[in-house]
Amino acid sequence: MTNLSNKTCEVCRVGAPQVTQKEIDSFKPLIPGWKITTVEDVNHLNRVFKFNNFIEAIAFTNKIGDLAESEGHHPAILTEWGSVKISWWTHKINGLHVNDFIMAAKTDELLK
Repeated sequence: MTNLSNKTCEVCRVGAPQVTQKEIDSFKPLIPGWKITTVEDVNHLNRVFKFNNFIEAIAFTNKIGDLAESEGHHPAILTEWGSVKISWWTHKINGLHVNDFIMAAKTDELLK
């Protein structure tokens, strides 16, 4: 299987294809801990990361912000005391794109 975290996000335009179920089935094992949820009929990749305190949570949030800027793909982030919830999806296509799976894998790499 491919290592998603070694890939780079591609420019995504309106009308780009969403990931297929076959792609989801192949990518999902590469990002354990991430769940696909539907919000207002749009699929998102979500994960909650736990930390010992707010300082650790905000430091992780800042790393995600730096990553998002470097890749040009930005998540929804909810930072609270001891946790950070990340939601990746592609606004332009109202769903999941391969970029979202790449960014989920890169997010996981920030913990290493």
